[in-house]
Amino acid sequence: MLGNMNAVCDLLTKDYNFDHKFTLTTPSDAGLGLTAMGVKKDQLFIGDISTQYRSGKTTVDVKVDTDYNVSTTITVNELVAGVRTSFSFRIPDQKSGKLDLQYLYDRAAINSSIVLTPIPLLELAAAIGSKELTLGTEVGFDSASASFTEYNSGIGFNKHDFSAALILADKGGTLKASYVQGVNPVTGAAVAADMIHRFNTYGNSFTIGSCHALNPLITIKTRFNNSGKAAVLCQHEWRPQSFLTLSAEYNPKALNAPSRGGLASSIWVSCGLRLFLEEGGRGEGENHDRYIIIKGTFGCKNGTV
Repeated sequence: MLGNMNAVCDLLTKDYNFDHKFTLTTPSDAGLGLTAMGVKKDQLFIGDISTQYRSGKTTVDVKVDTDYNVSTTITVNELVAGVRTSFSFRIPDQKSGKLDLQYLYDRAAINSSIVLTPIPLLELAAAIGSKELTLGTEVGFDSASASFTEYNSGIGFNKHDFSAALILADKGGTLKASYVQGVNPVTGAAVAADMIHRFNTYGNSFTIGSCHALNPLITIKTRFNNSGKAAVLCQHEWRPQSFLTLSAEYNPKALNAPSRGGLASSIWVSCGLRLFLEEGGRGEGENHDRYIIIKGTFGCKNGTV
């Protein structure tokens, strides 16, 4: 079920971007990575700097944003066989502490979350099934009011060339259906649809999209929804792991609003570093690779970049 939702999200939303954005990432073989990100929306600029450190089974993520909030997540894998544990908190928010426990088995998974406040919030999610059929549910409970904050359930079906999912969300108020169909595995052509029905308003909405690789280096994606919005994306891998992406969106119902367009670049740079270690008066050279990922996004309105 999660695999289907991720596939639909990748086809319908991934890489579509109409804001000014810049991302710089420097991973390291030593286990320490650094990421800086900035986004400009109209006249507002927001950004953050995050680091990730890995050592054995432990991963520590720290992020600092432009509002001086510091978010930290500590994750430990296999503390007990099949159990993943993570603890997260944000400074200066004293009520942001959260403890997550995840247990994975061959055909089952259970995830529980506890918000660490004097009156905690509890969340529990469970899934069971096989590679083809999956059943899942999630429940949220507020111990202060002794009421459920959420309860969702769903079923997913997966085959080698297609997958489908049906989810009852928003406390039974919304029904979501998604479908992904592979058309040509050689060119990567695929189509996807996402449909939503809201019982309280009897409203329906849908989004359909497609993906096709013109050649191993150029990919075209399109999407269209029930409100008339149409978007197209063209992505070119001009060098290994480096991409140039053009995207545009048009809304025929918003005549006073200009069409949106964006230009995104993703550059992977490999730098070699030679270190010399002295031993007995002689130097020995060792090669160490460092990798830098640079991503930039520029938005345009009315043809002005």
